[in-house]
Amino acid sequence: MKLKPIDITMAAMFAALMAIGANITAFIMIGGVPITLTTFFSILSGLILGSRLGAISMTIYALIGLAGVPVFAQFSGGPQSILMPTFGFILSNILVAYAVGKMVEIKSTRTMFLIASLVGMAINYIFGTTWMYFAYVLWFGAPEGFSYGMAWLWMVAPLPKDIIFSVLAGGLAYRIQGLVYKTNKSENKSIA
Repeated sequence: MKLKPIDITMAAMFAALMAIGANITAFIMIGGVPITLTTFFSILSGLILGSRLGAISMTIYALIGLAGVPVFAQFSGGPQSILMPTFGFILSNILVAYAVGKMVEIKSTRTMFLIASLVGMAINYIFGTTWMYFAYVLWFGAPEGFSYGMAWLWMVAPLPKDIIFSVLAGGLAYRIQGLVYKTNKSENKSIA
């Protein structure tokens, strides 16, 4: 995949938006889970940039954080982040961007944008919550009586916010995608 300068710029922009989204509500925690806008921005990146470029932008974000730049939730970063219970959500952002981008590449209707957004949110929750469960059980020191069901109970608090923002991402991306497509189409006509 050959990247044009605009692709590189857009990928960098979404990596920066992701860093902002991770820290916009930096100190709000419910059940040990930081409340962020990362699901929103990972979905938006895949829907607007497409599967490959969206996944690249989320990979850039993850690599910047792992390199030590404090872009993860609560202004954290560094290679030790891999051991954090919430690191699965950071990895899932790459999968989310790719999956939602692939879905709308196949069919670009308003309904598909909304369905893709909700599927992306589900991927984020399934992968992230499963990682969190195993992180607590295997190396982070689970609270007494901790179970997979309890990990899912912790995710109930941010769920309404993520449903709303996922639907918002789908609607917004559909509108933006339509504008981008029209702009590119008129530029191509003027060049020809």
